[in-house]
Amino acid sequence: MAKVPAETQAIADDIRSMRTRGAGRIARAAVKGLMIATEKSKARQVNKLLQDVALAAQILHETRPTAVSLPNGLRYFYTRLIAKAEQIIKIGELKKEANKIGTGFIDMSNNAVKTIGEIGARLIVDGDIIFTYCNSATAFGVLKAAFSLGKKFTVYVPETRPKYQGHITATWLDKAGIPAILITDNSIRYLMSRADKVFVGADAITANGAVVNKIGTSLVALTANEARVDFYVAAESYKFSPATMAGELIEIEERDTAEVISQDKLARWKHVSVRNPAFDVTPPEFIDAIITEQGVIPPQGAIAILYRAFGWYSTEQVLPWEEYLEKRS
Repeated sequence: MAKVPAETQAIADDIRSMRTRGAGRIARAAVKGLMIATEKSKARQVNKLLQDVALAAQILHETRPTAVSLPNGLRYFYTRLIAKAEQIIKIGELKKEANKIGTGFIDMSNNAVKTIGEIGARLIVDGDIIFTYCNSATAFGVLKAAFSLGKKFTVYVPETRPKYQGHITATWLDKAGIPAILITDNSIRYLMSRADKVFVGADAITANGAVVNKIGTSLVALTANEARVDFYVAAESYKFSPATMAGELIEIEERDTAEVISQDKLARWKHVSVRNPAFDVTPPEFIDAIITEQGVIPPQGAIAILYRAFGWYSTEQVLPWEEYLEKRS
């Protein structure tokens, strides 16, 4: 059985192992993987090319089940590749179009982060104490944009165990010159009463405005709600899940227990097991607003974003590459 290019497989491995993390970065990396698979394909017929890329899409799709940006990015690329394939019969020309499609998505993704930063920065005022959580390029973009406008504020950064993504955020803030305080996760409630606003990212947003993000986000939101602190989610429109319009639930990924405890120690326990869910769900009633590249919306406005960005066609459960994957086998 033929394999995907080594570079595409390496991208898939990096996403699965969380060397590539963050919903936006995952989506951009996955689309890059499809661009490479298209370019490296040795197929001489358009249908065979689509089959080769279908295998790459399937391998990439299986890496992280919760990050909705991943299948949305893959869907964006593959549906457009199919559309171009219906018009183009020369492999070389189709590969050029595939490169344009992938570059277009990556540019759109990066521009969305910039636009969200500019919109979200308006919500920050001098003297704010801000909480964030995990490591979100989009939420960081809001903070960086506000700081570039000359606004003075301080950011509390929980460590975000077990992978300590908060350490990455603290490093980003430090390099940007933004004052920050790294805190333990179990001190969030104690310190939340000092905060004015919370900004987090999202891995997925459902049709009813619930937010799926790094495990612990819902506890931050609950604590902010109790302390009457505004809770904002910064997220690109491709993180909204079209499948939830048809009632499908977002799968919550469970990761390796080795991230929590050494296997040697776990083996010594006879009556203790470990669970390591990677995400949780924050209900819309704990969210004040979602900041997208299309503007600031209430969580209840998520359905409008889904209609605008995807339409009803994307509620289909069959992924666009599955038909070609079957032909390949």
